[in-house]
Amino acid sequence: MSDLFLGPLESLMADSSVSDILVTGTDKIYVEQAGKLHKTDKKFASRDELDKVIDSIAAPLGKKVNTQYPLLDGRMPDGSRINIVVEQVALDGPLLSIRKFSQKMLDVASLISMGSISANMFEFIRLCVLGRKNIIVSGGTGSGKTTFLNICSASIPADERIVTIEDAAELQLQQDHVARMETRPPDMDGKGEISMRRLVINALRMRPERIVIGECRGGEALDMLQAMNTGHDGSLTTVHANNPRDMLKRLEVLVMMSGIDLPSRAIREQVASAVQVIVQLSRIQDGSRKITEITEITGLEGNTITTAPIFKFKQSGLNSEGKVEGTFTATGTIPTFLEELRGRGMEVDMKIFQ
Repeated sequence: MSDLFLGPLESLMADSSVSDILVTGTDKIYVEQAGKLHKTDKKFASRDELDKVIDSIAAPLGKKVNTQYPLLDGRMPDGSRINIVVEQVALDGPLLSIRKFSQKMLDVASLISMGSISANMFEFIRLCVLGRKNIIVSGGTGSGKTTFLNICSASIPADERIVTIEDAAELQLQQDHVARMETRPPDMDGKGEISMRRLVINALRMRPERIVIGECRGGEALDMLQAMNTGHDGSLTTVHANNPRDMLKRLEVLVMMSGIDLPSRAIREQVASAVQVIVQLSRIQDGSRKITEITEITGLEGNTITTAPIFKFKQSGLNSEGKVEGTFTATGTIPTFLEELRGRGMEVDMKIFQ
């Protein structure tokens, strides 16, 4: 990062406790730390300094930000995601949003010690990944979907060929045989775009054993479901939604964005047969992130996709420090695909469902 001029943002970029930096004009700089937003005492010395920072960030991307092109979306050299908006779209001066790229890889032990997931829940997810179940990680903004996708992917056997597709490359898969692809936005003349959808279709020609999509946010959802339904099992992706039921509705809307006119029942049939497990992440009121539900998609009854929660987080209250207290519990529901996992020679400890 040293070759970029970042002015007052330099120290914030270097502070490992800061996950997001949000700038509004020259004199308001906010950060997120430990899941909470607060205003810092840092400011830009002048509008010139702020413009210099914007130009410094935009230059390596081969882009300009000005009144003609007031929006910029991209990735900084260290992997951090950047979004810039300038006048006349931004009304009170330039807006910068930086989602810092975490160099530190969280692992399962860290999540368990932080109280984000229980050991039994992760053991179930590990079995699902090994057993080639298609999993969608659902969650709101900043709930930790990408981080969790990384952790899930660690359970993919080392000898499998994995193709990853992302808008901004954030996944850090540990396996050796990983083919990584990233979308490309259009240039200044609106040409040269490589969309997520095009990459998902292309991935099917690359002999993948697993397809991992950073986030489904458009018509590529249809191609992903078709891939899951045609032998590319064990695929993983994330979808932006606040609970499993909302995720199913959102997935339906995303499929409609493909421009292919499918009746809603046909879409639901695709979803019910393609996806087996939904892992719901949530940001709780104290700023912590937790897996609040793991649900199995069990089928289609009439026109409704049926689901069965297998694990849930039950909040019991707040402690004296304002931290959320609660327990991860198994609902007692036994997943319908357990026998299939055993048929693959996998050991399943039934105690995790008690």
